[in-house]
Amino acid sequence: MVGAGPAGLAVGIAAAQAGISCILLDRATVVSAIEKYPLGMTFFSTPERIEIGGIPLVTSSEKPTRRDGLVYYRRVAEHYQLDVRVRETVTAIRREPDGAFVVAVRRPHDEVTYRAEAVVIATGYYDQPNALGVPGEDLPHVSHYFVEGHRHWRQKVVIVGGGNSAVDAALESWRAGAEVTMVLRGDSLHPTVKAWVLPDITNRLTEGSIRIRNRSRVRAITPTHVTIANDRGVTEELPADRVLLMTGYRPDLGLLRSLGVPIDTESGVPAHDESTMATPVPGLYVAGVIAGGYDDNRLFIENTRHHGELIVADLLRRARMDD
Repeated sequence: MVGAGPAGLAVGIAAAQAGISCILLDRATVVSAIEKYPLGMTFFSTPERIEIGGIPLVTSSEKPTRRDGLVYYRRVAEHYQLDVRVRETVTAIRREPDGAFVVAVRRPHDEVTYRAEAVVIATGYYDQPNALGVPGEDLPHVSHYFVEGHRHWRQKVVIVGGGNSAVDAALESWRAGAEVTMVLRGDSLHPTVKAWVLPDITNRLTEGSIRIRNRSRVRAITPTHVTIANDRGVTEELPADRVLLMTGYRPDLGLLRSLGVPIDTESGVPAHDESTMATPVPGLYVAGVIAGGYDDNRLFIENTRHHGELIVADLLRRARMDD
């Protein structure tokens, strides 16, 4: 099992319930993508929609917070005594002539290999931001992740993007005392912006508390400014102490490609059977949001948590066929 996010944990739980040995490898820690969420983040979903393994997620509010999620998934892993091995980075996977897989792993102080009859790739997409490809994107005051508004107090902050991450970062930074400007490629915010947040950000933009530049693209970033150009070719220099590139994320499909799994060029969706999550490579499966390719608005915890049951059911079916 490559990846110990919610989808990976769900696979581990289904395997444990079926009596199948399952090792979960993660290059960071359990549910590390949730760890990267803003400190004050609230999930879209209500608790019951992100529960796994039949364990209730108890919260004090209607929607769970980042902290609720971290505590919950740790406890689920402990309840099922899942074999989660953190800080173990899978560097390569090869399939042997006998059909088994050899998984090469780099650990903090050494390297090891594991041999497995089946492998599930559930590495998500939150570790690989969409790059703009502009000069200055790698400067130290530029980030693809937002943590909290406090660090932006009395700072000029330029936020690129119009989705939920950008909106949350803009509102929290503004409330913490930042001077915020949003840069959007289109005419308006993304249609998936949370309904309970939309009136707030709309009012801030209307009154000018948070400034906005529509139909604009970033051309360059310097230590002090962000150069943008609108669709009429007019350029502008925006003062910036901090730059947040909330431009979404892409899955790392390298392991799947190395094993010969076809990847759709346009969508980034790896070839797989949605009824079993099996790829065309026997014994190799995908789980979680990586199955959605480049569309990071298609799959979430709530509509991928069943992948573990599908995968384990297919493994059991194949075992019966081999008997």
